[in-house]
Order: sequence, then structure tokens, then C-alpha cells
Amino acid sequence: MTTLETGAPAPLALDTEPAVPLELVSPAIAYRTVKINGLDIFYREAGPKDAPVILLPHGFPTSSHMFRNLIPALADEFRLIAPDYPGFGNSSMPTVDEFDYTFANLTDVIEQFTERLGLEKYSLYAQDYGGPVSFRLAVRHPKRVQALIIQNGNAYDEGIDNDFWKPIKAYWKQKNEESEKYIRGICSREGTIFQYTNGVRNIEDISPDNWNIDQPLLDRPGNAEIQLALMHSYGSNPPQYGEWQAYFRKHQPPTLIIWGKNDAIFPAEGAEPYKRDLRNLEFHLLDTGHFALEEDGAKMAGLMRNFLRRNVAR
Repeated sequence: MTTLETGAPAPLALDTEPAVPLELVSPAIAYRTVKINGLDIFYREAGPKDAPVILLPHGFPTSSHMFRNLIPALADEFRLIAPDYPGFGNSSMPTVDEFDYTFANLTDVIEQFTERLGLEKYSLYAQDYGGPVSFRLAVRHPKRVQALIIQNGNAYDEGIDNDFWKPIKAYWKQKNEESEKYIRGICSREGTIFQYTNGVRNIEDISPDNWNIDQPLLDRPGNAEIQLALMHSYGSNPPQYGEWQAYFRKHQPPTLIIWGKNDAIFPAEGAEPYKRDLRNLEFHLLDTGHFALEEDGAKMAGLMRNFLRRNVAR
């Protein structure tokens, strides 16, 4: 197991090359939509069709937009596919009466999405909401998963044993107007900006395009109810932790952890327990926050390239 906590990239293997800087790579990205159970599921895709696949489920409160820089940085060597969940980004947004917004159903959609695209093998990027979606998918289809890239994606009780989660846990226990206030605050413009800027080294490195794109989508009529439903459904994930951890121990997927250690939502305490269950683990704590790609995207692309070259055969 390789462990690095300074934020600097691990030494590259002798047969690898440093990542090409983000700004120097511009392969074509396709913007596509596929029908899943009558819903339009939007996705971004780039890279050779025969290259190893990296599936990129996104976090909250964003969409596949969070991968806009990572995709071109790796698309010369990998096939990257980033879908938007129902209710997010450019995908359909059925109301809570038309679609049951649970993590089980989000996983159903992404599972059917992978099958519609004929993805038989893939590496999974697990961040925020993309964590439970990825881990649920891995448990369903362990033989399809070639590797895990975990970035502030939680699978242990230690990761949600902090002040940020206390009001959310109260909301899981009792769903009412009073307990909803905290959730609505998370979904506000101030809450969105906090998620992007808390814990970063230099706030001037963080583009305001992030919240200026995410927030209007969150503010669409009916979307508040969607986010309330999903935040409540997040309470169904901790009971799954034991099953996810059993998957780690049994199948031992090669795993790269690249974690923003200053994240107030999923702090570094949630990264450490992976060391208990995973043997083929490369571990990096980065000096940044929740959306680590915004500040350390080039470094992370280099770590991913090096890791996947060593662990996923073309």
C-alpha cells in the first residue's frame, strides 16, 4: 500500500510518463443522450472506444460538469463516460410523484445505462453521491469493476461522524418542516458555494462557473423536493456499509484514494478506514476540499493515469 499525505503525487513507475497538462489536451468530447425507462439520460463521453472505461458518477449538487476538465486530461488513453442522474444536469427531471428518488433507483438507472452502452468492464470514480451509486453498482456486478478511484466518497461510519451530518441524521429519523431547514440550507446558493470553497488553499483557483451552473438547476421548480427526497434516502446508505466493506475484502479491487483532507463534509477520517479492508491500495490526502478536482485536477489526472496503467490492462 502506498500512502502519501502531503498532496504531492506519488513517484511515477519507470515505464510511465507524467500526465499531459490539462490545458494542452483537447480531444473531442461528445454530448449524448440515451433513453432509460422513458427518461433522457445525458452523458459526456470521450476517448477511444476500445480503451479501458472510467465511469464517472457525479456528486451533489453538481452533474457531469464536475468532470469537464478530467475527461480531456485522460481521453487520449482511456474512455471516460460521465452521466447525469435524473433530476440533475441535462437529464430528465421527473417530479417526486413521477420518479422515486432513492439511491437504489439512481443505481438502477446507472446500471441500465452501462448495459445500454455495452460497458462490460469499467473503473468507477466514487465521490459524494457517486460513492453510494458506485459501491451499490460494484456489489451488484463485482466482476465488471476493474478498479476504484475514491475521492471523498464514504463507506464507513467514521466518515459521517461529524457536525455536518448531525442535522442530516436527525432528518433521517424525523422528516418534518423543522428538520428540512438544514437540508434546504445545503441546497441554497450559499450552501453550494460552501461545498466548492470550504477547505481550499486558494479560493481564487475556484471558478464561480461551478455554482452559477449548479444553482439554477437546483432552483428549478420541483427540484427542492427532489433534493429533499435524495438527502433522506442517503440514510439508506449507512446500513449498506457492511456489505460494501465485505465486497472490498472479498474482491480486493485495485483502489486509488485521492481525498481532499480539508473537506468538512467527508473529512479524512472517512478515508483512513479503507486501509483496513483493501490490500492493493494507493492512498493520497490532498491539501484541498470537497471538490478536489477544482484545485488539484491536473495532479489527480496524473495519479489516475499512473494507477490505471499499472492496474487495468488495455
